[in-house]
Amino acid sequence: MKLIKTNEPWLAATPADWTSSRIRNVAQLSPGYSGRPPRPGELCAVVPMELLSESGVIDTSFLQAFEDVTSGLTLFEVGDVLFAKITPCMENGKGALVNSLQTRYAFGSTEFHVLRPSYAINARFLYYYTFNPIFRAYAAENMSGAAGQKRVSSRFLKETRLYLPPLPEQARIAAYLDASCAAIDAAVAAKRRQIEVLDGLRKTIIHTAVTRGLDETAQMKDSGHEWLGQFPVNWRIVAIKRIVATKITDGPHETPELLDDGVQFISAEAIKNNQIDFNLRRGFISQELHEQYCRKCKPQRGDIFVIKSGATTGNVAYVNVDFEFSIWSPLAVIRCDDRIAFYKFIYYVLLTDVFRKQVELSWSFGTQQNIGMRVIERIRVPIPPVTEQREIAAFLDEETSKIEGMKANIEAQIATLLAYRKSLIHECVTGGRRVSAADVAQAEAGRPRIPHE
Repeated sequence: MKLIKTNEPWLAATPADWTSSRIRNVAQLSPGYSGRPPRPGELCAVVPMELLSESGVIDTSFLQAFEDVTSGLTLFEVGDVLFAKITPCMENGKGALVNSLQTRYAFGSTEFHVLRPSYAINARFLYYYTFNPIFRAYAAENMSGAAGQKRVSSRFLKETRLYLPPLPEQARIAAYLDASCAAIDAAVAAKRRQIEVLDGLRKTIIHTAVTRGLDETAQMKDSGHEWLGQFPVNWRIVAIKRIVATKITDGPHETPELLDDGVQFISAEAIKNNQIDFNLRRGFISQELHEQYCRKCKPQRGDIFVIKSGATTGNVAYVNVDFEFSIWSPLAVIRCDDRIAFYKFIYYVLLTDVFRKQVELSWSFGTQQNIGMRVIERIRVPIPPVTEQREIAAFLDEETSKIEGMKANIEAQIATLLAYRKSLIHECVTGGRRVSAADVAQAEAGRPRIPHE
């Protein structure tokens, strides 16, 4: 296969028998109605950005009468290609080929570019061409607008050069990618189900250990609480306020001035997967302001954070670092009295329905769900002797570590599959990999070439 240089910043070479063109020559940008405009009362699909996926799937099930559709939305029809133009949706790959609609017309986000393919290009080939992550990275470099609101301009999209094989080869490439990507997506979905199974197993192990202990022969008694059931006779049920070393508190309520350096400042957004992700910090505050904040709450190793407002209300994490950082008011801080409760055991209790169900019975709603400090103080938890708490926590550390290791391995496999999917699309639509009829037949027979899992 002979390749020639393209002189394009994002594409080094292309097959010599492919034709150079521009998107404006093969597709209409922001097209109008292909037929008679909608009549009053005629249903139209409405697609906001959140209904457009990063894998080419689009939900067009939401319908509205034409006169109720918000003016200014972007028209599209069956056969059109959607391309998200705003950051970060564009970089993440949001786009689709509109294969079908329940209605004649649809209207989508104003942040969609709509491309209507001409006779000169296969519609699915055009979708894959615009999905190509290398092309999108180039588009990102050429975005215009302010930070956080950058967009791919119409001019950029229209004038971008592309290289086209003959239509039969375009159809082969599209068919091959359809089958190969479907197989990769199925493999990814299966692995994500494995992770769900492991998450369920982890939850069961934790719940059993913190409500029944490790001794399967232990004598049990009825707790009198639906959220707990039976528990060992030598355990107690106490309110959280009875196991803390200091009064449960939270971070300052005022938002500080954030700096580029200083003491790390985090809020609820930094609580991910029951850990504090310091890469998601809000920013930094001065040492002087940090010292002022510390008068109310100075985080230290062993503290347990509970999110008390927002969509993630009730999520928890514990502090396992020794360096200084400050927190904001959405985080309540539980500091255990180590004579009564071992913080790691309490952390595991707070991961279970023993805690979650009590939270859900107690939270209130304003503009968002939230729980107050007094609610957290009154929540009741099972408490075995401290020695047993430490044994249970050590057991759970070991068991959950095994599960997290298995999950990490599966997540690495998923990352490999997704990276391969992206590279496969790039290679095929730019001619780095030529697709034969035999390749298509093999892929459609369920035997695509994908990496070993």
